[in-house]
Amino acid sequence: MPIHQPTQRSATAPGEPLAVKQAEAALVEHYPRLVRLAYVVLPPSLGRHRRVLAAHGAVQRALPVTRTAPARTAQVPAQSRRSPEAGRAEAPANAPYASMRLRVLRTALAYERRPRWWPGRLPAPAALRPTLPVVWGLRLFPRAGGVDELALDRALSEVPGAVRAAFALQLLDGLPETAVRALLAEAGVDDPAGGAVRRAARLGRPDRAAAQVLLRSGEFDPCTVQTRPSDLLRRRHRVRAAALAAALCVVAGTLAVAAGNDVRNEAPGAGVTVPALDPAALLRTAAEQWADTSRIDFTAWPVRGDRRGDGELLGRALRAWSEPPGNVQVSTTPGTVDVPPAQPPRLLFAGEVDGAAVVLFHDGGVRIVRYAEPLAGGGGAALDFARTDDADVTTGAAVVVSRTGEKARFLLAPWISETTTRDLLAPDAPGRPLEVGPDGITAPVERPAAGGGCDAWPVLQLRSSERIVENHAFLVTDLGDLAPAHLTYTPKPGGGAPARQPREATGPEALLAWARTACSLRALSGSGVRAVNNWAFAEQRLPEGGASAEWLCTRADTWRGPGRVLVQFLQPAASPTAPAAVVADRNDTALCSRFGQHILAGTHWKAASGRWYVLAAGSRAVNRIEATGQVRGAAGGPTLAVRAPRDASVELTARLREGGTLAAVR
Repeated sequence: MPIHQPTQRSATAPGEPLAVKQAEAALVEHYPRLVRLAYVVLPPSLGRHRRVLAAHGAVQRALPVTRTAPARTAQVPAQSRRSPEAGRAEAPANAPYASMRLRVLRTALAYERRPRWWPGRLPAPAALRPTLPVVWGLRLFPRAGGVDELALDRALSEVPGAVRAAFALQLLDGLPETAVRALLAEAGVDDPAGGAVRRAARLGRPDRAAAQVLLRSGEFDPCTVQTRPSDLLRRRHRVRAAALAAALCVVAGTLAVAAGNDVRNEAPGAGVTVPALDPAALLRTAAEQWADTSRIDFTAWPVRGDRRGDGELLGRALRAWSEPPGNVQVSTTPGTVDVPPAQPPRLLFAGEVDGAAVVLFHDGGVRIVRYAEPLAGGGGAALDFARTDDADVTTGAAVVVSRTGEKARFLLAPWISETTTRDLLAPDAPGRPLEVGPDGITAPVERPAAGGGCDAWPVLQLRSSERIVENHAFLVTDLGDLAPAHLTYTPKPGGGAPARQPREATGPEALLAWARTACSLRALSGSGVRAVNNWAFAEQRLPEGGASAEWLCTRADTWRGPGRVLVQFLQPAASPTAPAAVVADRNDTALCSRFGQHILAGTHWKAASGRWYVLAAGSRAVNRIEATGQVRGAAGGPTLAVRAPRDASVELTARLREGGTLAAVR
């Protein structure tokens, strides 16, 4: 969206009277920027509707009351049109705009300040003040953003208003830290050591430019809002209740007072039904829709379970999602937010599994939510959130509904026609049939060992239905999240053949590779992994007449985007399940993906003679490898082997066939 940038103009110098007309001109010209600033600084606890109105009210009340109100601008150093950080647009420090900004900051920050005598559970006095604008019968909220915007809003909600103000001033107005400290002090922030500015500098790291884009998105724009009606039933009940109360006052004033006391003693929000949290408003997919749609993901799952009509259970689950009580244990996979739904979610399952009532929701966008409460005993409920962006036939094929001890049960997608289990550490053993109930719940499945020994690695082998023209088998494994990870395999490059693409890891070659690398999956547990691919990027003949060794790049892609790679060296071994040696580990990288198709890695290796070598291998585009440092050597082609002491420090580089160089991954 276009951002209204303040323009440089002649203005009254700081400290001189500021005319109302200049203030009005500054407000009109910079209104969207000021309202956005107020919205970011205001406490998120107000809710988006009240924040929108409070942000507009803060800006509209910033005009001076008299025609010659003194300007109260922060004394800040002169600012250039560009910030020291490249790409950050600055707002000019002219007196009218600076004065309006200071007034807006003071008002927004006041919403979070409470006098010492003020009850701790009540909002600050400023938040209770009735001010214009006022909206009746509608709820206003900015346009919903994506997961990144939600994550930023969540991060801002966890810091004080002074930190949010410093963050907004740096990214929206491009002020340097010294100017931000001076402006916060002028606004009444008691922060002598600049702690708010330092904390604000840590928000949005490591990519502050991306954070700046997010802060300027529609998620934080209270000038471009969506509307929804407030709870119509609640309004109607209020009107009826008011009429009844008036009649009771006429007939018996004492009874009306007693009734009012009873109402005031109710828990806050009692009887209030928000549409997104109304069990009757839950979305439900028809049973056969999955076979007649081009979108094969969680939106095509029909609702299942023998308690899918239990309004009380669904209501408890939705209320726990909205505001989890203290006895509800909440867990989220990395990069997942636990905010309430903005619209009614889709119900996938509600039933009893392993002694618990379980409810599964899909919010229609990027999350699966699981609620589970014990059927007996005094234990608390559990609420789990997981990302499921752009799920498909394989990554949307199953969800964990229950974990008990060392076993788990899965709810399968309606397009799964065949289910078996197998052990990755037994590549030659056939799959074993797995029983699936009428509601799509599997029998208990052994879980991979979280720690200690690695004697087995159970996986599900699923086959999709012919009704969606897929009819192929694929592997998924439980890595501790709600959605199991999809396992694939990319075979070795062929001579002169085009680059291979990942394929299902169900063939003999893929199963043998996974038998050597399955135990490395333990390092990925609970990290929100969507899929893991084993890419055999090179094969190397070992020195001294040895057999061939394989180089694998095991890439784990997360639901939130970043990936992790483990480069593994598979030397000849007596056992087909001998673990490979991990020679490199890199987080948050595009290596070994379609956006990082070139790789070089190396390791020290001991021959049967006792001599040590440095081995290196690169992907198919590598045509020369060089070793420098304590050992020097070079080789044409994608592999290198050079004699070297066991602990020799070596730097490896490669040249690419298309031009350019490549450093070894560590």
